[in-house]
Amino acid sequence: MKVFEYLDRISMMHKLVSRQKTGTPEEFAKQLGVSRTSLYELIDELRLRGVPIAYSKSAKTFFYRQPYDIDVTCSLRPLTYPELKEKWRRGKISFQNPFFPYAALRP
Repeated sequence: MKVFEYLDRISMMHKLVSRQKTGTPEEFAKQLGVSRTSLYELIDELRLRGVPIAYSKSAKTFFYRQPYDIDVTCSLRPLTYPELKEKWRRGKISFQNPFFPYAALRP
């Protein structure tokens, strides 16, 4: 599974579970664009990470057993020169680009 697709799916799951608007497992899986089996694999993965997710047969929805939040964020942007310099100084840059003057970053 592609990482951004996965992050979007987890975010959508959280939104629907928080609102208790998932419907049955089959409906929930359809909303997420996955099979019922894949849905339960995702739910099991979340439970392994401590997410208190459960299903109510009477309400026909998944819900959180206690107040819970999942914040899925991913930021992609170019680094500013000061950020790049700091990452270089701390050893956080692990690639070499022959077109970038990394020597200028050394103290």
